Amino acid sequence: MDITTATRRLGALSQETRLETFRLLVRAGPDGMAAGSIAGTLGTPHNTLSSHLAILANAGLVRSRRDGRSVIYTVDFDGTRELLSFLVEDCCQGTPEVCAPVLDNVLSSCCAPTETNGA
Repeated sequence: MDITTATRRLGALSQETRLETFRLLVRAGPDGMAAGSIAGTLGTPHNTLSSHLAILANAGLVRSRRDGRSVIYTVDFDGTRELLSFLVEDCCQGTPEVCAPVLDNVLSSCCAPTETNGA
């Protein structure tokens, strides 16, 4: 991952509603949540949430899929894994392989890598 991508992803998470949305979707796991349920849970107007979800999707942190009339959002665990790896790639005095098992454990315990869906 390059610094520009990392900055875009971190910037997407640097706003309160987007960070709350991301954390809610992490808790939801691979099943995700419908946009309306996210809005209701967070008490955010639908049109405002739509903008926030678009920013998260464009940053590579969430994905969307259609399920009937609903749009279901899930965390993009591949994108999240890439960001976390980037943040710790210089850890342990330049031996990132020491940190890799920690990242693998944290992220694999909740979700396996996701398949590519439309964002």
